[in-house]
Amino acid sequence: MMIQPDFTLLYVNSPMESATFYQQLLGIAPVETSATFALFVLPNGHKLGLWSRHTVAPAATPVGGSEMAFTVESADALASLLENWQAMHMPIVQGITVMDFGHTFVATDPDGHRLRAFWPCEQ
Repeated sequence: MMIQPDFTLLYVNSPMESATFYQQLLGIAPVETSATFALFVLPNGHKLGLWSRHTVAPAATPVGGSEMAFTVESADALASLLENWQAMHMPIVQGITVMDFGHTFVATDPDGHRLRAFWPCEQ
């Protein structure tokens, strides 16, 4: 049996504040909101849930780092996205860097979740 992930959950301090942030970032409104949860359904069908870290059951414990990645189609698109995220006052924790998988930069959301943008090009 083959399974594929189709739902990402991020544990956040305030689902409503995070929903506002992700609505601006993704350009779509959440399809569901409550005091403890917000849900986005992306155009490709993937779901992004923002769950209050104070009410998730069983309680979540930090295990390690993770990040959500966004692929772009060119170096210009990568630079433009960096400018957009800087204009949103997102903390940039790594500027545009060439790595073994392409050109990339990393920002964080209000809860410190890492958001990586990359252009998978040949070096």
